[in-house]
Amino acid sequence: MPREGLAAVLARGLTRHLFQRGLMALPEVALPNGRRADLMAFSRTGDLWIIEIKSSVEDFRADHKWREYRPYCDRFFFASHEGVPPAIFPEEAGLFLADGFDAEMVRDCATPGAIHATTRKSLILQLGWIAGQRWLGTSDPDALRPDR
Repeated sequence: MPREGLAAVLARGLTRHLFQRGLMALPEVALPNGRRADLMAFSRTGDLWIIEIKSSVEDFRADHKWREYRPYCDRFFFASHEGVPPAIFPEEAGLFLADGFDAEMVRDCATPGAIHATTRKSLILQLGWIAGQRWLGTSDPDALRPDR
């Protein structure tokens, strides 16, 4: 399976698991610093988590930007599958192992952060806008046409 396909499968299992934990997750969320979170999850109380999916050892080794996500989340996690050794992931980040149906938190985030209140509000509003726009695109794709 191509890596991009595997990441989507892992995102599905993670999204299911996060929902069971009381968080809603959206994939591919652009952050104010120009980075893109693989999954950004939020709780009813406003907690924000970012999960960076790594489908292989090579995928992890090629990524040097993960610390740039920390100012935009309370908790940062890596997620992978059982074919990737958990020992490669930094201890300061949390870790999930996932498949297409579920996930398991192997390690919680060692250093939870505290997002500035204005950043939190801005991100939560952005997540609401993204969710609404994606729903509209699914339910009424013509509504998003630029000529409307």
